[in-house]
Amino acid sequence: MSAVPGVVERVDQGTGTDLGPPWNVIVLNDDHNTFEGVARTLAAVLPGVDFARGMGFANRIHHAGRAIVWTGHKELAELYHDQLGERGLTMAPLEPA
Repeated sequence: MSAVPGVVERVDQGTGTDLGPPWNVIVLNDDHNTFEGVARTLAAVLPGVDFARGMGFANRIHHAGRAIVWTGHKELAELYHDQLGERGLTMAPLEPA
């Protein structure tokens, strides 16, 4: 019996793939989300983001006014964008990377 290989998200920073060019998911600073709330939300939605990394993003969002929190193909970018927005984060429109 052979094992089924795991699914690994490939983030392509090149000119594009079969899936199209990469897109950025961007969270904006606001005055109603706490640092901890942003970190928890990012950790709950984005693969590879734990609370500590989420806090790093929260600091960047606070100080720069925005942060790119994920980059990848458009279908997943739309999914993560929607999920983060539904959980109360203030989102910028998706942007091509």
